[in-house]
Amino acid sequence: MRLTITQVDAFTDRPFAGNPAAVCVLDRPRDDAWMQNVAAEMNLAETAFLVQRDDGFDLRWFTPAVEVNLCGHATLASAHVLWERELIRADDTAHFHTHSGLLSASRRGDSIELDFPTDPPERVDAIPRLAEALGVSPIYFGKGREDYIVEVESEQTVRALAPDFRALGAFSARGIIVTARSDDERFDFVSRFFAPASGIDEDPVTGSAHCTLCPHWAARLSREKLVGFQSSRRGGIVHVELKGERTLIRGQAVTVLRAELLC
Repeated sequence: MRLTITQVDAFTDRPFAGNPAAVCVLDRPRDDAWMQNVAAEMNLAETAFLVQRDDGFDLRWFTPAVEVNLCGHATLASAHVLWERELIRADDTAHFHTHSGLLSASRRGDSIELDFPTDPPERVDAIPRLAEALGVSPIYFGKGREDYIVEVESEQTVRALAPDFRALGAFSARGIIVTARSDDERFDFVSRFFAPASGIDEDPVTGSAHCTLCPHWAARLSREKLVGFQSSRRGGIVHVELKGERTLIRGQAVTVLRAELLC
C-alpha cells in the first residue's frame, strides 16, 4: 500500500515560515529502522508517524538522526493533517499516545491548541562551558527534564547568537534554549533552540521547548498567558498558557507538500 506523506509548516499562517514537519499516517505499525530511514530521507527537523487505535493515535517523532520523546511542531502538524484529511471530525479533539504520555490537540478558531506536560526548569549553577559554547554571558541557567534553558540580558543577544554547535552537542540534554524579554510589544519573550546532540543544529520553532519557557516566563512576569517569538531564520509565533502541570501551546499550520512513499 502506498502511504501519503504530508509536509506541513507549523506555528505559522503562511508557507515557507515556521517549522516544517513531515507527517505519515501508517496503515500498520512499522519498525524503528524504517521510520528512522524515512525521517533521514525527509531531512526535516521532525517526521511524525501515526497509527490509529480505538482511543486515538499512537504518535512517534524522529529527527534525521534519533527518535525524540516529545515534539510540539510535529504534533501540531499531525493534528492539522488529521483534520485536513478528515480522519477525525472537525469538532473532535485529537488524542495522541506518546512516550511523554497522553497529549491532545483541539481546534481554536484558525489555530490549534496542544495540551502538553509542563516542564518547569530548576535553577542550576553557572556552566562556563555552556556560556562559552554559546558565546554569551547568561544571567540565568536552568534545566528541565529535556533541555537546558539559558536567559540572557537582551533580545539582541538572542538574535545575534552564533554558537559553537560541536561544543553544544557535547551536553547531555535534548537541546539548549536561549531566551530573553522581547523588545517588541507584541511578544513577551523571544527564544532560540539548539539541538546538535539530536541531529539539529537549530530548530526553527520548537513547541515543546515552550513547556519550559512558559513556566519560566510566567514566574518572571506574573502572568499565565504569554506570547513568544522564536527568532530563527524562519521564525514563528507561539501562544502559551500555564495550567499547573499542563501547558497549552497554540499556533497555526499550513500544508505545503503532499507525496507518496513507494517503499
